[in-house]
Amino acid sequence: MPRPQPSFQPEPDTAVLLLAHGTPDTLDEIPEYLSNVTAGRALPPSVVEEIRHRYALVGKSPLTSITRLQGQLLSKHLGVPVHIGMRNWKPYIADAIREMRANGIRKFAAICLAPQNSRTSVGLYRRAVLAEAAGMAVDFTETWADHPLLADAFAERLSDLWTPGTPVIFTAHSVPTRTLEAQPGQPADPYATEAQHTAALVAARVGIPSSECFFAFQSQGASGGEWIGPSVEETLAVLHQRQVHRVILQPIGFLCDHIEILYDIDIAFRQLADGMGINLLRPESLNESLLLIRALEDLARNALTRLANQ
Repeated sequence: MPRPQPSFQPEPDTAVLLLAHGTPDTLDEIPEYLSNVTAGRALPPSVVEEIRHRYALVGKSPLTSITRLQGQLLSKHLGVPVHIGMRNWKPYIADAIREMRANGIRKFAAICLAPQNSRTSVGLYRRAVLAEAAGMAVDFTETWADHPLLADAFAERLSDLWTPGTPVIFTAHSVPTRTLEAQPGQPADPYATEAQHTAALVAARVGIPSSECFFAFQSQGASGGEWIGPSVEETLAVLHQRQVHRVILQPIGFLCDHIEILYDIDIAFRQLADGMGINLLRPESLNESLLLIRALEDLARNALTRLANQ
C-alpha cells in the first residue's frame, strides 16, 4: 500500500480543499437546496415534498458534519489547513476559497469526495473551483477510483459482514444517460467504468467470487429522462427470482452517511427487500475510517508536492 514520503514538508501558503455535494441543514431549506442542485430548474411540488419527507424520516443528513470531521482528521495527519467546500449548499466552494485566500493561501490541492470521475459530478466541482481560484495555484485530483487505500477501506468494512455464498450488490449514484454519451471532441465519460472498477478491486480484496458480485446504480433522479442502470430495484428482483434470502449492499461511490444511504438504502431498499423475503445488510459507511484518511493523505501529499515543484 502506498505511504506518503516522511520527508514531505508543507509550504506555509498551502492548503487542501475537500469538495462534497452538500446538504440542507433544515427541512425549510430543501426547496432552495434543490434549486441549487437543478441549477434553478423547477421541480414538481410533489417531488419537493417527497424529498422533504425523506429528510424528515432520516432526521438530518450528517454529510456536512462528517465531511468536517474528515477534514479535521486529514489536517492532523498532513499538518496543513484543510477546508471543505460544498457545491450545492453551505459552506459553498466559492466561500471556502475566499476564506483560504483571506488566510494567505496561494496554493491548494482540491480533492473531490466522489472518487469516480464524471462530467456531471467531478467536472462540475472542477468548474466551480477554477471559477473562484483565479490567481491561485490549484492541483485538482480528477479521479482516484483505483486508489489501493480506498479499496482497502471499503474491503475492511465489507469483510465484517460477508460470508461465502452471500451475494453482494455494489452501488454508485446513477446519472442521466445523456450525460455519459460521447461529446464532440471529448472522450467518453469514464464514470460507469470507474465505478465498476472500484467495486472489482474491493471484491478481489475480500475474496468474493464473480458469481456473487452484482453492480447496480442507485438513487435515480425524479425529474424525468433516462438514468443509467441496472437499478437496485431490478437487481433485487433478479436475486429474488433466484431465491436468495440474504444480500449485502455496499455503496462504493459514497464516502460517508447521507440521505442516499440513510434513506435510499436503509429505509427504501430494505423495505423492498423485506417484502421479497430478503434480508438486506449494509456495511458501515467509511465516515472517519483511518484507511480513508490515509488515502486522502496520500492524494493530498502528492498534489502538494506537485504544486511545490511547479
